[in-house]
Amino acid sequence: MAELQTSARPYAKAVFELARDENRYAEWSAILAGLADAVARPEIAAWIGHPAIGRGQLAQLLIEAFGSALTSEGQNLLKVLAEYHRLKLAPVIASEYEALRADAEKRIGVEITTAVALDSAQQAQLIDAIGKRLMRQVDVEWKTDPQILAGAVVRAGDLVIDGSVSGELDRLRQQLAA
Repeated sequence: MAELQTSARPYAKAVFELARDENRYAEWSAILAGLADAVARPEIAAWIGHPAIGRGQLAQLLIEAFGSALTSEGQNLLKVLAEYHRLKLAPVIASEYEALRADAEKRIGVEITTAVALDSAQQAQLIDAIGKRLMRQVDVEWKTDPQILAGAVVRAGDLVIDGSVSGELDRLRQQLAA
């Protein structure tokens, strides 16, 4: 996976810089998501690398499949990816691009797990506190897990904040065992 990310990163960065310079983040997100979805389809994945289909031919087929939804820059990206046997990188390029976009827009995806569902006022208060702590706009995915007993577990990328009762009990258990 790391190799795919290394190969995809220059493409994602180039697209991101183009989108940033022209303030077209959403448009490029849609193009890259569409391309990622297209190459993931079994009928299209079978064409990629097929010896009977040339790279230019494959690019043209995909461009026609997209129709007017694909800008001239999107067509150029597709042609470059096809020419250099990089079409299979499209999902990773899209993911890398979205990470760059989120960073530029000061957004972060956060998963919050609580023992019980919170009311809207509690959710807003928690979102506000996390946003201030991370200095980012927070996009939240809510989950419930009664096994954490009370409190919350917050995951934002590599950061995990375990404010749950079960987490605290585990930490106490480890301290007593040491």
